[in-house]
Amino acid sequence: MSAPDALPRWADVVLLPAVCLLVALLAAGAVVAAVGQSPSEVIAVLLHGAFGTARGLSYTMYYATTFILTGLAVAVAFHGGLFNIGGEGQAIMGGLGTGLMALWLSPSLPAWVLLPLMMIAGALFGMVWAAVPAYLQAYRGSHVVITTIMFNFIASSLLVYLMVNHIRPEGTMAVESHPFEPAATLPSMQTAMGWLGVDWPSSPLNLSLLLALLAALAVYLFLWYTRAGYHLRAVGSGAGAATYAGINAQHQIMVAMAISGALAGLVGMNEIAGVNGKLLLEYVSGAGFTGIAVALMGRNHPVGIVLSSVLFGALFQGGAEVAFEVRGFSRDMVVMLQGFIVLFSGAMAYVIAPWLARVLRLFKGSPWMKA
Repeated sequence: MSAPDALPRWADVVLLPAVCLLVALLAAGAVVAAVGQSPSEVIAVLLHGAFGTARGLSYTMYYATTFILTGLAVAVAFHGGLFNIGGEGQAIMGGLGTGLMALWLSPSLPAWVLLPLMMIAGALFGMVWAAVPAYLQAYRGSHVVITTIMFNFIASSLLVYLMVNHIRPEGTMAVESHPFEPAATLPSMQTAMGWLGVDWPSSPLNLSLLLALLAALAVYLFLWYTRAGYHLRAVGSGAGAATYAGINAQHQIMVAMAISGALAGLVGMNEIAGVNGKLLLEYVSGAGFTGIAVALMGRNHPVGIVLSSVLFGALFQGGAEVAFEVRGFSRDMVVMLQGFIVLFSGAMAYVIAPWLARVLRLFKGSPWMKA
């Protein structure tokens, strides 16, 4: 039986994030007004920069692609009862695997063979990197939050060492690999739309957007429509009860973190194969940490994660336009807006939820109120 103030599932996934977003925008608008700016002008420029043109929309969806993958990585671990803060390091290792596969095989394989191999390599590198903290949590009692944080720094240092000492071509100062052969590059959205006869502007958006959406669908089907997903969620809801029911909790910790790491590892397909066309430093740029906020905003549901990823993509793209177009509005103020959204989507959601539940109880007899 639900607690008296428990929200229906639809309200927890859809309505609560919307209310939290509205409160965050109101709070941010008050701060913007306090520093002498017009909240309506800032919002208008932000929305136009993010969605008002095909090019702006492309950049928004490019950012959202990475956030979908890192948000899903956080959500799968969360449903297994784990807080994976290692998405940054797992994405770094996934990009490394993607890039190494491209450097090794792009001169000799066609794109239709090479691109799936690059994707598999990225997922495996991310999976293996997440499996070590998972093992330490499951069988040695080391808390996954601590170990994944440390593994972020290790992954970053390992990438720097390999790039500087082994991957960077001799005689060059830039810390980056040789450019990949064309077979190792994902088609851009401009190219893909050209196949359909649609004129689309040049942007970093590429076909990895479809990969991210398919990953969201796969996570949804896995968690709620498979026995393995049910076992994983059972352990996340109560490891003791799940163990009593015959579910191996240690095994499920390994499964949750392996899937989580694989999802984060797919970031390399967007950043390495889809945009840069070479292996370089700083291709993740904090997206692993942004994925935590995305998962919180999306209530750890794949549909919510896709929507919150678009929101954060709009903040990144539209925020850059605001910082450029609105005099006196700096990039730091855009970061402030993002901070408000994270605050009200995370900690403040537990303050807002009881009040929202009381309001919804007034409509308890309505059919749309049933969980």
